[in-house]
Amino acid sequence: MNSNAVKSAGILPLSQEIIDRFNHAMHAARAVGEPEPTAMVLATSDGAGLVTSRTVLLKALDLDGFVFFTNTTSRKGQQLQVCPRAAATFLWKTIENQVQLEGTVSRVSDAEADAYFSTRDRGSQVGAWASLQSQKLDSRETLERRAAEFEHKFEGREVLRPAHWSGFRLQPESVEFWQGRKFRLHDRLKYSQANGQWVTQLLYP
Repeated sequence: MNSNAVKSAGILPLSQEIIDRFNHAMHAARAVGEPEPTAMVLATSDGAGLVTSRTVLLKALDLDGFVFFTNTTSRKGQQLQVCPRAAATFLWKTIENQVQLEGTVSRVSDAEADAYFSTRDRGSQVGAWASLQSQKLDSRETLERRAAEFEHKFEGREVLRPAHWSGFRLQPESVEFWQGRKFRLHDRLKYSQANGQWVTQLLYP
């Protein structure tokens, strides 16, 4: 999906101001040694009241939104297909900074998924075939055996992306930036959509 596709779907693209503010915070976290600055806690729902969360890694950010990749048959993958909405939180403890996102989710194109999959190390590519993510596993040995079988299958040639492995793009409808301050008098700045544009407001901490 590109910015034009987002607009045609009635979804407002991110503003460059939001992207710049987010990138500034992430770069600051990385500069002081935050161990995994791209980690975000992703919350999804089955549409019937059950909400689950887990940590995923941000792999791309542009005007169209925040992109992460996963096995689409996993619990989160299935939930996102049933209820294509999600919330995500980045927390960078080293700089007392947090970003919260809420919005809609859509699948990335096959071309985008292929392009990213090709950059993964070979072991992770094989692992995408070996893991029946979120399904019951009888033993560690079974997983290792499956990995060895797929390594043998692709021996001497490129590991292609499995059809069940792809990416999702979270297109926020609201973005909140939180900065820790003394005495819990924190700064909270929220971007939200109104009348076809992004508007900002300060929130009490």
